[in-house]
Amino acid sequence: MEPVILAEGVAVQRAHPDADAFVGGRLRSREEREAEIASALAPGATRPVGAGHRARREQPDPYRLCFERDLDRVKHSRPWRRLAGKCQVFIAPEDDHLRTRLTHAVEVAQVAVGIARVANLCLPLVEAIALAHDCGHGPAGHASEEAFSPYLPATRYDHAVYGADVTLAPLNLCLETLDGVRNHSWRRPAPATPEGEVVAWADRIAYVCHDFEDAVRAGILTPDDLPAEVREVVGVRRSEQVGSFVRAVLDAIDRTGEVGMTEPAASVLGAFRDFNFDRIYLRPAARAQAEKVIHLLRGLVEHFADAPGRLPDVAAGVQPGVEPASAEAAALAVQYVSGMTDRFALGLGVELLGWRPESLPRGV
Repeated sequence: MEPVILAEGVAVQRAHPDADAFVGGRLRSREEREAEIASALAPGATRPVGAGHRARREQPDPYRLCFERDLDRVKHSRPWRRLAGKCQVFIAPEDDHLRTRLTHAVEVAQVAVGIARVANLCLPLVEAIALAHDCGHGPAGHASEEAFSPYLPATRYDHAVYGADVTLAPLNLCLETLDGVRNHSWRRPAPATPEGEVVAWADRIAYVCHDFEDAVRAGILTPDDLPAEVREVVGVRRSEQVGSFVRAVLDAIDRTGEVGMTEPAASVLGAFRDFNFDRIYLRPAARAQAEKVIHLLRGLVEHFADAPGRLPDVAAGVQPGVEPASAEAAALAVQYVSGMTDRFALGLGVELLGWRPESLPRGV
């Protein structure tokens, strides 16, 4: 296609010769966008400024807000892409429609942005936190935290903290983004920003509703199994449930100015979560699978800790001089194994540890 000569003598090639995609005007600089946003956001919202507060100083982008850069970095990162191969609840399921950590993160972002848009909070910060919040998860679900903790005696393995402080550290994200990731879990201190608190609520809303939907799809539960106290307030369909909980969060913000959830939805969300723990996460079959996961992942960590030369960073000379069976070797092994997808970890269980395929943790 020949270049099309436009005004000012600039040669521009179009995707479609017959395109009529005139924009006009001029581009807005980052500084102009920051000023517009600062005057438009809610009083307590987080304002993007310059390059943002980062562990390693950077020059500001000429067009992108600091939190937009974070969002781009998360989406382009390997840890985030690998979430597509990490299960949400059901390990290596045959049904491709059951959630993965990646689809869970996308649903959390949908819920969180839906709240933040109406509440007039900083949308790119909300979305960056939401998409990145589970990047610290190991393969095969929450059992990985129990599997890895003995090898990190000073801190134990918490996916939220590990995600912010280890997994995402190379991305040099803004401190507000990392704080939201580190503290999205309700067992952690409160996030420092209202955007982080919105993600904490969105995470719980999303997983409580979609884990139940997946359990129904997998044949573990039926819609009628949901307690009456939950059904009567938020219904049995995920769309109804998510909508009811989101409106309750918005109601709390509208009435009080604080991020929270009004009653009776808040109590119902707690009852819904308790039901999921009893009937999905901690049911005997799930616990049996978790024990296999712990055994497998610890075997992999010990394998690489005893032979650190097999770790990619050690083999490439990035981490030289690591002593076998040392605390450093164990920490590096945890970092490597925690980043694996379910499929890769299961495959190494067969290849390196001699597990029989039929004995691997998998399924519902």
